[in-house]
Amino acid sequence: MRKAPTSLHQHASPALPEIGLVLELLEIAWERGRGTLNTAPLSTAQTRVMYIIEREPGINLSTLGRRLSAAAPSVTRLCDRLQAAGYLRRTPRPEDRRETQLELTDSGVAHLRKLRLRREQVLHQAMNRMTPDAQHALVTGLSALCDAVAEPAPTIDREESA
Repeated sequence: MRKAPTSLHQHASPALPEIGLVLELLEIAWERGRGTLNTAPLSTAQTRVMYIIEREPGINLSTLGRRLSAAAPSVTRLCDRLQAAGYLRRTPRPEDRRETQLELTDSGVAHLRKLRLRREQVLHQAMNRMTPDAQHALVTGLSALCDAVAEPAPTIDREESA
């Protein structure tokens, strides 16, 4: 694998530069395959909203805003566009009809399924160029990384990280 650019900070793990390089290469692959891998007819932000709603069906607008770190008007506009595209349904929450819950429509679920399929095809082609041992190591490492990312991160003292 090509050498990743060095950073000014000493890395806690020798894997960090490699992971960063992989992310950069994936961005390049997505850009190169723009016609095949893009999120059209939606923006990247709208697609991100759909991923969150898919993981948390019934989420409300304020919780969605916190997940996105976005202001309420921005979240509302994103949801308005998704609803207009036929990918999002807003319904009153049964326990409190003043609150709205968000769910993907069948069209929204199908859009995400097609997007994932296209991306998986590109990744499949790349992984076919890897040895079976390298594929297994990648799966093991990525599973562990996903588990670590899903755990709440400890707070970092700003002075300590400076």
